[in-house]
Amino acid sequence: MLRRLYHDQPDSFAFTPENQKWAEAQMKKFPEGRQASAIIPILWRAQEQEGWLSRPAIEYVANMLDLAFIRAFEVASFYFMFQLQPVGSVAHIQVCGTLSCMICGAEDLIAVCQEKIAQKPHELSADGKFSWEEVECLGSCANAPMAQIGKDYYEDLTTERLGEIIDELAAGRVPTPGPQNGRFAAEPRKGLTTLKEYDSGKTKFNASVQLAMDIGDTVKRIDGTEVPLLTPWIKGASAPAKAAKAASKASKKAAKPAPTKPAEAATPAAEMQPETLNAPRAGGADDLKKISGVGPKLEVVLNELGFWHFDQIAGWGADEIAWVDSRLKFKGRIARDDWMAQAAELAKTK
Repeated sequence: MLRRLYHDQPDSFAFTPENQKWAEAQMKKFPEGRQASAIIPILWRAQEQEGWLSRPAIEYVANMLDLAFIRAFEVASFYFMFQLQPVGSVAHIQVCGTLSCMICGAEDLIAVCQEKIAQKPHELSADGKFSWEEVECLGSCANAPMAQIGKDYYEDLTTERLGEIIDELAAGRVPTPGPQNGRFAAEPRKGLTTLKEYDSGKTKFNASVQLAMDIGDTVKRIDGTEVPLLTPWIKGASAPAKAAKAASKASKKAAKPAPTKPAEAATPAAEMQPETLNAPRAGGADDLKKISGVGPKLEVVLNELGFWHFDQIAGWGADEIAWVDSRLKFKGRIARDDWMAQAAELAKTK
């Protein structure tokens, strides 16, 4: 495929302040005079901000790295991860068309994209929300056919399910990624035949899907306000991101309609530390991952805070929830998934 710059280019490009700081931090990962080594992540950040790579964006990155424009363009045009034309404002759908997926129905998925988005790849849909293309192997052959949408894989697709996914995205929802036929990961469809001790029933989602669920909106483009700012090698680099996230939360909270609960219910709960343990009781720790919403990483955090057993969590009140919630990266999950009720039921079945 011939890779050329799009015919209609914007007048200029500039990183957001947060993304500018992030890009400059990437350059500091390399020795003096070797900043050009950061070209791929910085080009990617420019694409994440705008959705595609324009000539002004490539020139901007080239100037940052003290490179001739042609050198930066060589990278942008060589790697198919970079889009040189506008993409859908909601999502760009990449349908894998290599052998396994082709045998299992990729051409039918492409037909869905042609019907619901546009007849040709890289064309925008009539409402500008979607675009699509066929790509080479995305490495999910055991779950063919599949497509990458945003930052996630949607696997074991059917034409009906892909159509539903597009409709959900158009409605402002982000469908649950991963296998779409009930499989946990890439195990045989009739169930595990080996490694049965790693039964998928222990957790609701596999690690990749769980991370996507934790993020919540994986088609959202990166603007630099994410926490952390992903520059841990620079002291205090995450501070701007944390401040931005706090401001964003405050703004969203202010925009919400007034609660219909009694006035006293609107008073924030005071933080009170629940009963904790220095180690699990005799007999070993409970598998906290059985609680929907608790993945392996959260289980480690809970253990570090001193929570090892279902009955500890089952007894949390509003004040204890507030204490734990303030120490978790993704706040609000405890009440949303009702960990206490889940834990109480799990404690009964021990």
